[in-house]
Amino acid sequence: MKKKIITILIALILIAVIIITSIKLSSKENTNNDLTTIRLAEVTHSVFYAPMYVAIENGYFESEGIEIDLILTSGADKVSAAVLSDTVDVGFAGTESSIYVYAGGESDYLVTFAGLTKRDGQFILARDCSSKFELSDLYGKEILVGRAGGMPAVNFLNAMKNAGMDVNKINVNYSIDFASLSGSFIGGVGDYVNLFEPTATTVVNVSDACIVDSIGRLSGEVPYTAFYARKSYLEENEELLLGFTRAIAKGLEFVLNNDSKTTASVILPEFPDSALNDIITIIDNYKEYDSWLTTPYISEESFNNLQDMLIDNNLIEDYVPYSDLIHNLYE
Repeated sequence: MKKKIITILIALILIAVIIITSIKLSSKENTNNDLTTIRLAEVTHSVFYAPMYVAIENGYFESEGIEIDLILTSGADKVSAAVLSDTVDVGFAGTESSIYVYAGGESDYLVTFAGLTKRDGQFILARDCSSKFELSDLYGKEILVGRAGGMPAVNFLNAMKNAGMDVNKINVNYSIDFASLSGSFIGGVGDYVNLFEPTATTVVNVSDACIVDSIGRLSGEVPYTAFYARKSYLEENEELLLGFTRAIAKGLEFVLNNDSKTTASVILPEFPDSALNDIITIIDNYKEYDSWLTTPYISEESFNNLQDMLIDNNLIEDYVPYSDLIHNLYE
């Protein structure tokens, strides 16, 4: 009799668990059905973009009724192509790509509606770590910077200009695409390479390389990585993108108002192959160099700083209108 009662109780508990689980799954499904999906192409997956990952992990997008479908799309040119082809809704990359599209005569061009970073996030890695690094050590050496015209390469050139360096004395290698930089450097190509985090720390951990300087330290403020959409998509979905921008603003506020360990703990699921202490160090570095905007607002001054770089490097012939390409949804 006692065994029969126990068996009945176990059966009842199992039934209760099944019912509760079904209710939770149904509730979750209904909640997800209430969310609008935004397909977001990110140019690379980096701790440099910590505020965006905080917005994802802390549910800031969900609170705005948005579900993010994050798609790694290496290279700003590929991000802009994905947005223009309607493969994705929003691109997250350097604002220079939207300038190139506009200058090329595209009628449904790319409009930037929110910013995240305000300076370059690359670090220079060297093979020779035996002595203190000086920028003049780059003379006569090969450095991998990514494709010509991309923001990483353009900011490297601008950093050299600001530092009074003669770039003609440096063997600047533009032949290796952004996604292949670390692998090529580990494989023996180049004396130096410019890398974002956490890739830079990973390369240091698996090779004899070391981080010797920061490009962001030398380059001025620009809308380095920002969010853009096709002009028509923005016009049709302004309220949706306003909610998106509010989520980004909350992510920025969280990162700026919390210590690096707190932020690192939040975004750790985004970087399963990285150690918590490495992420903490990386965030410390980016905070030290004042890498993030305080709000998603992009100023005309920073936009024109970017255009100055592009004109200096013969990548565009003339300035394009700030009022056409920047539509700030966050004041």
